[in-house]
Amino acid sequence: MISFTTTELYAWIGGLLWPLTRILGLIAAAPVFGNTGVPMLIKLSLGVLLAAIVAPVIPGTPAVDPTSWAGILILAQEMLIGAAMGFALRLVFAAVEFAGEVASNTMGFGFATFYDPSSAGRNSAISQFLALVATMAFLAMNAHLVLIQALVESFFTLPISGTPMSLAAPLEMVRWGGRIFSAGLQIAMPIVAAMLITNIALAILTRAAPQLNLFGIGFPITLGAGFLIISLTLPYLNTPLQNLFNQGIEASRRIPRSGGERPGQPRPAVPPAAIVPAS
Repeated sequence: MISFTTTELYAWIGGLLWPLTRILGLIAAAPVFGNTGVPMLIKLSLGVLLAAIVAPVIPGTPAVDPTSWAGILILAQEMLIGAAMGFALRLVFAAVEFAGEVASNTMGFGFATFYDPSSAGRNSAISQFLALVATMAFLAMNAHLVLIQALVESFFTLPISGTPMSLAAPLEMVRWGGRIFSAGLQIAMPIVAAMLITNIALAILTRAAPQLNLFGIGFPITLGAGFLIISLTLPYLNTPLQNLFNQGIEASRRIPRSGGERPGQPRPAVPPAAIVPAS
C-alpha cells in the first residue's frame, strides 16, 4: 500500500504550482509571449510544459500548505518575480515604440494613429511599424529562447522561498525603466536630425522665394524625407536592437539576483548562460 504524509503532498503540489506561477508571470508580461494575439490556451499549455520540465531540477521548495497565508504569499511573490522579468524585456519594446512616436511627430505624421491591441491603446503608424520590426528581430535572434534560459537561471539565483525578496529588485527595475527615454531617442536621432535639416532647408527656400506656399509643399516634403530616412536606417537597426535585447535580458537576470541577495549570505551557483550575441 502506498502511503505519504501531508508534508510530502504539500511539497509535490508546491514543487509544480510555484514554478508554474513564476513562469506564467513571465509569459503574461514578456513581449511576444504575452501578446493578446496568442490564445490563452497556448500560454497556459506553454507554462505547464515549462513547469513540468523545470520542476525536477530546481532546488527544493518549502513544504508549506499552498492554501495557507504563507503559501499565498509565496504564490504572490513568484508571480511578481516572473512579471518583473518579463516586464524588463518589455521595456525594450517600449523604447522602440517611443522612438517611433518621436519620429512620427517630427515627420508631421502624428495624426496617423491606430488602435494597438497589444497595448490596448493608440499608437502611431511609425511606432507600430518599428515594433513589428523589433518583434521579428527578437525572434530571429532567438532572444525568446535566451529569456526562457534566464527564467530557468532565476530558480537558482532566487530559489522559491517564504523569505521576502530584497528591496534591491524593485530599485533595479526603476533604474532600468529610465533606459526607455535614452534608448528611444538614440534610435530616433537619425530621423530627428534629418527632419531638422529638411525644415531648415524649407525655411531658407521660403525666405528666398516668399511666393511658395510652405504649407502646400512642406508637408509632403517632410513626409517623403522621413520615409526615405527610415528606409535607409532600417538595415542599420540590427546592432542597436541586439544591444537593447542584450541589456533587457541582462536586466531580467539582475532582478532575481538582486532580490536574492541577503547580508552575509553567499550567492548561489548559477549554471552557465549565453546572452544574445551583438555584432
